[in-house]
Amino acid sequence: MATTPTADRARGELIAAATEAPDALSLFDAASTRLRRVVPYDAAVWRATDPITGLMTAPIRVENLSDEGCAVYWGSELLEGDVNRFHDLARARVPVAGLRAATGDLPRRSSLYRQFMQPRGLSDELRAVLRIGGRSWGQISLFRAAGARAFDAADTAVVDSLSIPLARRLRSFAPAPPTAVPGAAPAGPGLLLFDEHGTLISANDDARHHLEQIPASPSTTTALGLPVPAWIHSTALRARAVADGLDRGPARIRMRSSGGLWLVCHASCLRSADGTLGPAAVVIETAAVSEVAPMIIAAYELSTRELEITEQISRGLSTHEIAAFMSISQHTVRDHIKAVFEKVGVSSRGELVAKLFTDHYEPLTRTGTDRHDHHS
Repeated sequence: MATTPTADRARGELIAAATEAPDALSLFDAASTRLRRVVPYDAAVWRATDPITGLMTAPIRVENLSDEGCAVYWGSELLEGDVNRFHDLARARVPVAGLRAATGDLPRRSSLYRQFMQPRGLSDELRAVLRIGGRSWGQISLFRAAGARAFDAADTAVVDSLSIPLARRLRSFAPAPPTAVPGAAPAGPGLLLFDEHGTLISANDDARHHLEQIPASPSTTTALGLPVPAWIHSTALRARAVADGLDRGPARIRMRSSGGLWLVCHASCLRSADGTLGPAAVVIETAAVSEVAPMIIAAYELSTRELEITEQISRGLSTHEIAAFMSISQHTVRDHIKAVFEKVGVSSRGELVAKLFTDHYEPLTRTGTDRHDHHS
C-alpha cells in the first residue's frame, strides 16, 4: 500500500536520524519521536534482539508503561500461543501486524489483550520485527489507548518500510569493541533460579555482579532485593515454553555490558526424578568467541564463501592452503580476501582476525556505568 507524502517525508527524517544515532537506545529515542508524528500511539516498547535466536535483549526503551507488566506480557507471548507472535512475524512476508486486525476486531481472543492490555487501558497493539538478511535485530510494540482507532493498513505500511533500515542500523552497532575501563576482575558464571511462576528464588553473587554491569532495563523487583531485567524473564520463560513443548529453539541471548563486553545469558528447565518440571535455571557469563563471531560477521554482511575463507584465515592458513582446502584457485581466494578486507575495513589478515574475533575479548578490569534509563 502506498504511503502519503507526509509519511514519506517523516520516514526519510527518521532514517536519517537513525543513521546518525551513536547507539541502539539513541536510535530508539530518535525513531520514536519521529514515528509518533505519522503513526500516533500512546505507549510503546522498543527492544534490541539477539539475531541468532530472535529473543529480546538489551537495550530496551519503554514509553508510558510500568515495568511490572513485563512478565505478564512475555507469559502471553511464550506460554499462551497468542496471535502475532514475534517468532512468527520474523518469518512472515510482512513482519508487522496489528492485534485488532489479526483477530477480526475481536481482541479478547488474545490472551495478551485480556491479561496485559485491557487492564492497562490499551485497545490495540501494532508490533514489528526489525529484520535484515533473514535475522531479527529488534522489535517494536506500539499501543493505542481505549477509544482510539485501530492500527490500519497505512500504519502497517509505514512501520514495515522501516524494518530493514532500522535493522541495518542496529546491526551496525555489533562490531563496536568494548571500552576498557580500569577496575575489578570479571565475574564467573552467574546463576539465577526461577520457580514455575517466574519468581526469582535464588541467585549467586556472580549473578549480582553481572547484573550490576548491565545497561538499565525495565526490571521487576524481587524478594531477594535484586532487580531482574525483562530480558532475563523472557529467556527463562522461553526455556519453560520449550520444556513444555510450546516453543522451540534455544533459550539463549547475547548482550553487552555497560562497558561493551559481550555476555551470554542462557536458560533451561530442571526436572525432578518423576519428570516434573522444576525451576528454570538462568546462567549469565562472559561470551566465548564462538558465541559472538556469528553476530559480528553478520554485521559486516559477509557472504557464505567470504565467511568460510575468513574462518580459514583465523586458523592461520595461507592463501595456498585455503585454495587447496576449498578446491578453488588462489586467485579466487585473493579476490574474496580483498572483498572481506573492504567490508570489514582492514588491510591485513592480522587486523581482520583482531577486528572480528580478538577486539571483543580484551579484558575489562572494571566495567563503567553507562546507564540508559528507559522512559515510563
